[in-house]
This record gives sequence, C-alpha cells and structure tokens, in this order.
Amino acid sequence: MSSPFSNTVRVARKVVAIAIVVFVLLSVLTVLLFRWVPIPVSSVMVERQIEAAVAGRSTGYRYQWVSYEDISPQLKLAVIASEDQRFPYHHGFDEHQMALAWRNWRAGEALRGASTISQQTAKNVWLWTHSDLARKGVEAWFTLLIENLWSKQRILEVYLNLAEWGDGVYGAQAAARYYFHTDANALSAQQAALLASVLPAPRHWSASRPNARVANHSRWVLRQMRQLGGTRYLDTLH
Repeated sequence: MSSPFSNTVRVARKVVAIAIVVFVLLSVLTVLLFRWVPIPVSSVMVERQIEAAVAGRSTGYRYQWVSYEDISPQLKLAVIASEDQRFPYHHGFDEHQMALAWRNWRAGEALRGASTISQQTAKNVWLWTHSDLARKGVEAWFTLLIENLWSKQRILEVYLNLAEWGDGVYGAQAAARYYFHTDANALSAQQAALLASVLPAPRHWSASRPNARVANHSRWVLRQMRQLGGTRYLDTLH
C-alpha cells in the first residue's frame, strides 16, 4: 500500500512531466508560427508597458512591422558589425566570444556579455529583460529553436523589428521615423551606425543627439562595416 507522501510525489512528477511537454509543444508551435507571421507584440514591449503602468506613466509606444526587404541594408550591416560579426556563421552561440569573455574575466576584467543576435531575438520575443539563470536557460532553448526553424534572414528581420531603440520606440521603422524622420529602407550608413551604437542603452542614449560615446562607437561601426566588405556581406545570410 502506497503512502500519502509517495502518492504526492507521483502526482508532482506527473504534473511536472505534463508541464514540460506542454511548454515544449507551445514553444515549437509559436516558433513555427512566427517563422512567417509578423509578430504583433514582444515580451519586452509588454514588460515595459507593465513597468510604465505601475509607475503611473503613459503606456504608449511606437511600433510598425516592416518586411526584411523594407529595411535598409546599411542598418542590417551596421547591427551585425556592432553586435555580432560572426552572426552568419555560428549556430546561435558564439563560442569564440564566450571563451574570450571568460578568459578576460579570469584575468580580472569585468565580465562582459557575449550574446548573439539570435539570443537577443529569443529574449526580445519570449522572455524578460532581467538576466538570471532561469532566463538564460529558456533563452538557450528558444535560440536553438529559431536557429533550426528560421533562416538567418528571418532572425535578423525579427530582431530589427523588435529591437528597443528608445523609450517606447521599437523596431527599425519606428526608430528611423523617431530619430531621422525617414523610413527604415532609406537609412544611410551614418544613420544606421548611430542606431546600432545606441542598442546597448537605448533608453539612455540618442541616435539623433549622440553623446561622445555613441559618436565614437558609430565611427568604429562604420569602419567595421567597410572591413566586412560593405553590404555584400549580407549575401552570406541564408
């Protein structure tokens, strides 16, 4: 005869197993759906809306989805040059940058992030902004899914449409209009480099009124764009 404790453990195991199966199925289904369907809202947008509502601030935001073809090649290249130059070649995780960050940390330097565009896309669509072990684990799962079920062009398209580019400014089209009064497909190399340079702190830095740090980084991004071979580098995406 089984004890109440063993029954409780058995039920708990069953519940956990069902929860895992449901999570896996739902995550795969949403990734497959978003392979073709424009994403109406991201988890980051929802998180920011909740934060604003709790603080009693306005909850409006700027966001308009545009297709991959309607985003300037200069912006695509600038973001890759600034954020993840090995993006066309890795499978979601840049082992080289991860090893370099670990080695530098062991040498006494501050631990820096080594997130790829794929990881950032997974976070923006499904997860929260605060970094912790649980988020990193789920982020890795979604990164593997999108790397295997989406093309590199689709990952970059989603990233550029959902990236936070200011307080309440999401995506390339909203950013282009907000900062430069133009459309995403008309961004110049200089404008694209400035936009790429504010991504580390988009709610504190401005692409149209760059501080010294943003201005210096944008010049570095422009040099990297040239060294990568210009927009022809985008031909490596598949």
